Amino acid sequence: MKNPVRSKWVHIQQDARGRDVELRYFRDTDRREVDFVVVEKRAPILLVECKWGDVDVDRSLRYLKERFPKAEAWQVSAAGRKDHRTPEGIRVAPANAFLRTLV
Repeated sequence: MKNPVRSKWVHIQQDARGRDVELRYFRDTDRREVDFVVVEKRAPILLVECKWGDVDVDRSLRYLKERFPKAEAWQVSAAGRKDHRTPEGIRVAPANAFLRTLV
């Protein structure tokens, strides 16, 4: 089922800015998953993995970031406090830091 809160940013990009973007998730046969992938013109531009607290960067997020180095990548946490960028360019941050970038 589509969640209107999660897809609102994508709809604004489509409707108000005329961007060809879609909200998807990633899962492959090797059981790698990333919660949210924003695709523009069939190429990932934003990768987001959600966690409850501060944990190591998810291996699936690292995998996708390696394959799509131009895509912005975030691992956000609901209750975590860590806020840094990994050597691969993945931003690890509390969810509110990520959400501020969407407005």
